[in-house]
Amino acid sequence: MSLGEFLLVAVLALPALGAVAVAATPRDRAARVVGTVVAGLTLVGAAMLVLGDHGWFGYGPAPAVQPWHRLDVPWVPGLDLRFHLGVDGISWPLVVLTALLTLLCCGYTLWRVPAGGSGRALVALLLVVEVGILGTFLALDLILFFVFFEVVLLPMYAIIAGWGGEDRRRAARKFALYTLFGSVLLLVGVYVVVAAAGTADVVALTGGAGLSRGTQLAAFTLLALAFAVKSPLWPLHSWLPDAHSQAPTVGSVILAGVLLKMGTYGLVRIAVGVAPEGARWAAPVLGVLAVAAILVGSLVCLAQSDLKRLIAYSSVGHMGFVLLGVATLTATGIQAALIGNIAHGVITGLLFFLAGAVKDRTHTGALTELSGLRETAPRLAGLLGFAAVASLGLPGLAGFWGEAFAVVAAVQRGGGLWTTLAVLAAIGGALTAAYFLRLLRLVTHGRPSPAVAGITPGLAGAELTAWAPLVLLALAVGLAPTLVLGLAAGPVDALVGVLR
Repeated sequence: MSLGEFLLVAVLALPALGAVAVAATPRDRAARVVGTVVAGLTLVGAAMLVLGDHGWFGYGPAPAVQPWHRLDVPWVPGLDLRFHLGVDGISWPLVVLTALLTLLCCGYTLWRVPAGGSGRALVALLLVVEVGILGTFLALDLILFFVFFEVVLLPMYAIIAGWGGEDRRRAARKFALYTLFGSVLLLVGVYVVVAAAGTADVVALTGGAGLSRGTQLAAFTLLALAFAVKSPLWPLHSWLPDAHSQAPTVGSVILAGVLLKMGTYGLVRIAVGVAPEGARWAAPVLGVLAVAAILVGSLVCLAQSDLKRLIAYSSVGHMGFVLLGVATLTATGIQAALIGNIAHGVITGLLFFLAGAVKDRTHTGALTELSGLRETAPRLAGLLGFAAVASLGLPGLAGFWGEAFAVVAAVQRGGGLWTTLAVLAAIGGALTAAYFLRLLRLVTHGRPSPAVAGITPGLAGAELTAWAPLVLLALAVGLAPTLVLGLAAGPVDALVGVLR
């Protein structure tokens, strides 16, 4: 077994075995320490996947896919199913982001365990969620992709229902029902492709693999709808605000930071890659829906009165920019979508950490009851201000590149429709700035409200430890976007070559 194959197995095996070890450790705090150590080792393994000969994805003549590292062994020989994993410049940043956020969340539980259950069970569930998300990003077999895609459902449901807010059970049920609906669509879409092509191998399927135009249109419709539920994209987004507002802090961070990216990643890797004719056919519709998501999400945020729900609805708008980039089917647009994914994971993960800290201190999430935060907790207010301006797309921070270049890609696509969509998306960007500035005005300015007046100004060391990597990443990706775009340039150019 080569180093790359070993790392691919280790990145999945470590959190899986770690979840078992955590569940078997009798003492709660010791179990949380074990989980945090395992999450740290998983991050090391994920980071090391970048080592080796970087053969970029090459779409076209066989082999159609050339990942950096690849593991392809029989899984269920009787059904010709294979355990096929691989990593490249499109998936690796998401793999590392998943491992990092899981580590930060597990480490956060060492300091604070939300009410509702034991910390041991929470950490074990976080590690199981990590297995599902990492497997989704690494799978190069459609059946294996579907299996990992589904692994996330039950543990995420348990996290929301077990450690969430007062209305947690309704929010968890809504999350499960929407996700199950998407799962059915994904399963049917996978069946359509596998039955028509006779293989589930993404390597062989990329570029259409001889699939008829009708098959590609049907497959893309089913797959795109399934991934739209997970992302979530308007108008299939209504489970998101409830899940976010009721989930515990670590659940919201994982949910926004990486679980939503399973949908947008699947849209690029599976839906567009396997059914390029379907992507070309549906591109104008996707563009319209993307801009609708941007505008609707922004307008709803302007009317929001709850901190966590505002951040949740902002994800709808940000995912709209990601979808707009994908819909252009250009190298600029897909690159904008990929860096938008990473930026959203980093910044929104930080925002939910901060929102949790504010709610833990003040025992309220109502914006009208949180005024004057900078007077009593200036460090917390400063970090909230940093995260907000990063999310609204301030140049020099990570949020800028995805949103700006999604608009640029729409302009480059040309024509009346795409130019109009670019203008409307730019207006949505201005609205994004408006609702985040409104958030800061309500929360950080003015006289301290009764809920804010009595809080202590300091920050715990555990909080700073959890938040500092995200602050640094928001700066690093904003100042040096090539950290993400450089790795993905080759695979994206090759993908666009297939779409032409």
